[in-house]
Amino acid sequence: MKRNLETVYDPSKVEDRLYKKWEEKGYFHAEVDHDKEPYTIVIPPPNITGQLHMGHALDNTLQDILIRWKRMQGYNALWQPGTDHASIATEVKILEALAKEGITKDMLTREDFLERAWEWKEQYGGRIVEQLKKLGSSCDWERERFTLDEGLSEAVLDVFVRLYEKGLIYKGSKIINWCPTCETTISEAEVEHQEKAGHFWHFKYPIKDSDGFVEIATTRPETMLGDTAVAVNPEDERYTDLIGKTVILPLINREIPVIADSYVDKEFGTGVVKITPAHDPNDFEVGQRHNLEEICVMNDDGTMNHLAGKYKDMVRYEARKAMVADMEELGLLVKIEDHTHNVGTHDRCKCVVEPMVKQQWFVKMEELAKPAIDAYKNGDLSFVPDRFAKTYLHWLENIRDWCISRQLWWGHRIPAYYCQDCGEMIIAKSAPEACAKCNSNNVVQDPDCLDTWFSSALWPFSTLGWPNQTEEFKYFYPTSVLVTGYDIIFFWVVRMVFSGLEHTGTLPFKDVFMHGIVRDSQGRKMSKSLGNGIDPLEVIDQYGADPLRLTLVTGNAPGNDMRFYDERVEASRNFGNKIWNASRFILMNLEEDIPKEMDLNNLTKADKWILSKLNLLTKEVTDNMDKYELGIAVQKLYDFFWEEFCDWYIEMVKPRLYNEEDETRMAALWTLKTVLINALKLLHPYMPFITEEIFSFVQEEEETIMLASWPVYKDEWSFTSEEEEIELMKGAIRSIRNIRAEMNVPPKKKAKVFVVSDEAAIRNTFEKGKVFFATLASASEVIVQQGKEGIDDDAVSTVIPKASIYMPFAELVDIEKEIDRLAKEKDKLQSEIDRVEKKLGNEGFVAKAPEKVVQAEKEKKLKYEAMLAQVEERLSNLKK
Repeated sequence: MKRNLETVYDPSKVEDRLYKKWEEKGYFHAEVDHDKEPYTIVIPPPNITGQLHMGHALDNTLQDILIRWKRMQGYNALWQPGTDHASIATEVKILEALAKEGITKDMLTREDFLERAWEWKEQYGGRIVEQLKKLGSSCDWERERFTLDEGLSEAVLDVFVRLYEKGLIYKGSKIINWCPTCETTISEAEVEHQEKAGHFWHFKYPIKDSDGFVEIATTRPETMLGDTAVAVNPEDERYTDLIGKTVILPLINREIPVIADSYVDKEFGTGVVKITPAHDPNDFEVGQRHNLEEICVMNDDGTMNHLAGKYKDMVRYEARKAMVADMEELGLLVKIEDHTHNVGTHDRCKCVVEPMVKQQWFVKMEELAKPAIDAYKNGDLSFVPDRFAKTYLHWLENIRDWCISRQLWWGHRIPAYYCQDCGEMIIAKSAPEACAKCNSNNVVQDPDCLDTWFSSALWPFSTLGWPNQTEEFKYFYPTSVLVTGYDIIFFWVVRMVFSGLEHTGTLPFKDVFMHGIVRDSQGRKMSKSLGNGIDPLEVIDQYGADPLRLTLVTGNAPGNDMRFYDERVEASRNFGNKIWNASRFILMNLEEDIPKEMDLNNLTKADKWILSKLNLLTKEVTDNMDKYELGIAVQKLYDFFWEEFCDWYIEMVKPRLYNEEDETRMAALWTLKTVLINALKLLHPYMPFITEEIFSFVQEEEETIMLASWPVYKDEWSFTSEEEEIELMKGAIRSIRNIRAEMNVPPKKKAKVFVVSDEAAIRNTFEKGKVFFATLASASEVIVQQGKEGIDDDAVSTVIPKASIYMPFAELVDIEKEIDRLAKEKDKLQSEIDRVEKKLGNEGFVAKAPEKVVQAEKEKKLKYEAMLAQVEERLSNLKK
């Protein structure tokens, strides 16, 4: 057996070596095996432009924990990896690279651009995958997919054609989010709402054939040229007589009607609202109800178009300034108010998004949303935590049609073809040879690409070979759980759910495990603008992957944000060092002939205690992980490893290990090895590298902990009475240590310890545990007896349930201080007795509380009274 663990654990010498071994051995790979139950997770595909950040680190750590755990439980576990082509983000990166060569997009053909894009993807697209490997992610890299793969592209085309033929995809004019910088539509997922200081401009709109006017307020004066009505609330008595009349739109003198619509909040502002259907989503809906004209007054680049009159070709903010000045000159500017409001910006280029009416491709969502709503309501789909279901339902129940077209070259091109001679539109998975209507060969494809979310909505099944009925698809689909951050629940989770139901007839996953955001130590969201981002790769370089993973999970409850502190990473590293040092100690003492099995009757009470603790830990950790309570589970592992195993049990058995003649020595070695191996297995999903390294040294039966069997609860390892007895002795040791600390007794100073009890069972417990009790209590000798014979009157004492501990430290003890200490202990015990008596004297409590609870309080009272009597007796003796 190998016993040569390095003196100090160095992650830099271990992690890359182990990961390479895992990959070479194929431990991450899963093949269809009908003798095993599948467990599947699909990775939320990171963008090929991506750089590993703390959000990725958390998300992938949680997935890796689940997949490693299920793999050890015997499931055929597949963690399906892949990356997303990220249309806009990638185009931005490619254009930045081209700009350095003095090349702009309009200087290239589409084919030239795509050739450069694929070259960029090959060079940089795999970077984040290598970074995920540094984290320890045990994805099946042999199955890695990319959203522009041939197979995934086939799935996208198949879905588009299916939905179009079913009448669920259409081309039409609607209001969309437009980025004037990138000159494309963008999804809600790509719009960041930021608080910005702005203004409310109050303008007068003259009423036709009258000296009167209505006052409106707007935050975007440049859009007023697109106004096609002003609206008032039909119940607003101030404006009843105006409904049906017209006002004159200033600057261009166009007549627009006054309409009544309940959308208007009569308590807000003046109660009169300008309606600009082509430049505001709410106004668009009002316009649809009243059949208003939609007038778009801007070009794609954010300049004013030919409908803007003299403001044509001005940039929108330049036009704003000019319009306000002109309104003031006309005497139509009432006032300007400061106003802070949320402004939508494009998350990539930070340009302020312009709502605009444009002809785009859309998916009808009402029919698709219903099964997704039912899936949750009938219990087929679960959210962890469940509170996120409200967000899910709210979005689905108020859903709008989905704009799926983008004015980009990098992505899945829309499979629509237009005959340039007769105007016929053909929807097909491949380009038609001729127009089906007029047989012309003059057919061109729609220039737009599909929204990236259109392809990622198919991710759980397209990655497994769908629409082909592959063995992988039939076996690994539906997947088991989706792990993702709550910030993209609307966009990705919802779309995967309705896509899975629509195209496969099955939910893509049963559970959605939502996690929060990793924030900085001040609770702020990490961002480039704040400069507070923390690079996980730098943390790994400094501390190793295991401490980072442990830090991200410890104290992390599903759905909750967490704060990241360097001190927590240091604590996690210290925990790893604790395990390493304990393992080194055990390995130095292990012998070749330790049996694989042990007659449990040969174990001491201490051995049975730690085995029983491990047994309960196994059950609780497994139960917690079943509920996705990964933070609770790892905290229990942390406490067990550090306290119960290292600080208590190892110290308990040292006297037996050092005594070659001790008949229980082999039982101690067997217990140490057994507990260590099982505890390492429980910890492996959280800290894969250090557990694998130690595991390979402490046993030779299995070549990797990754494929080792997950520990299970065993009835024969449950030793309740031994647990109680050892816990009693631990309590005595803690009391002794506290007293010694209060009196500043040097750790090396040993003294005789008397354990006095009237109960034979208590005396027997301490008698059998003398060996380790003496060591842990710094005792030169342990004397267990019934009475106080032989104990000096000035002995220092402490009380535990049903026993008293005495230490003849008279020469080291300040008697007055000891009296003072016991007096405080007496007051504390009396306070506890008073509290219990008050509770038991409350008729309401006694009547309503369960009998067990009332009985427990009575037992507490008896225990405290017995301890108080012992303290009072000790005080009496010291004062003589």
